[in-house]
Amino acid sequence: MSDATPFAPAAPRERAAAALRRLGHAVVGHEADPALLHRIAELADATAATVEQGTARSRPIESMKRRLWEQPPADGAAMSHFPECVVSGQANPMGVAIHVRREGDEAVADLNLGPAFEGAPRRAHGGVVAAVFDDVMGYVLVLYRVPAFTGRLTVNYRAPVPVGADVSVRAWLAERTGRKLLMRAEMTAGEQVLCDAEGLFIAIPPERLGLAPDDQASAVVPDDRTGVVADGGAPRRGQ
Repeated sequence: MSDATPFAPAAPRERAAAALRRLGHAVVGHEADPALLHRIAELADATAATVEQGTARSRPIESMKRRLWEQPPADGAAMSHFPECVVSGQANPMGVAIHVRREGDEAVADLNLGPAFEGAPRRAHGGVVAAVFDDVMGYVLVLYRVPAFTGRLTVNYRAPVPVGADVSVRAWLAERTGRKLLMRAEMTAGEQVLCDAEGLFIAIPPERLGLAPDDQASAVVPDDRTGVVADGGAPRRGQ
């Protein structure tokens, strides 16, 4: 793949980002000799200066619209907003780089938060956890082909989210009323629910993105899960 495709960056860019993320976690999570740290700083500054001589990059909105909203991914397929997304982009050297996939009408992410995302000792920072919830909920919008922005996000922190441990996030559409979409999500480690979240998203009128109103699929899904179907929405889960 080449850089000519804005949302499918060449492997070297993702490789560079992955190496820089690894270095960030290493510097935070390990002791290092001062001389080594000075060398890292000098190399990083020199490399940054070289990269900064290149042409500035930006995300073209037209490509983003076509890629995200024309066709939802197949069940089981991996999903990506854009390569530089700070939460799920694999080409962002400062990001979390979670991996998200579709499971039916839900978006599911598997992740392991490293030392650079530590808040309290051995615990992931709550703001990072909230960002992960927001991002995974955003992938549910892609499944229903409904562009929207976050209006409100509430997170219930039920247990510490450990650093360096495998956790999963699952998000789904609970109901929709007009332009308001209510999302719910859980973060788990094995069978333990570490935290859960509720997000209110406000749909963007499709014409603002140059999309025809009939380009968006209905938010109604089959009632194949336990729960109540809201008007124009999906079944409520666990109620």
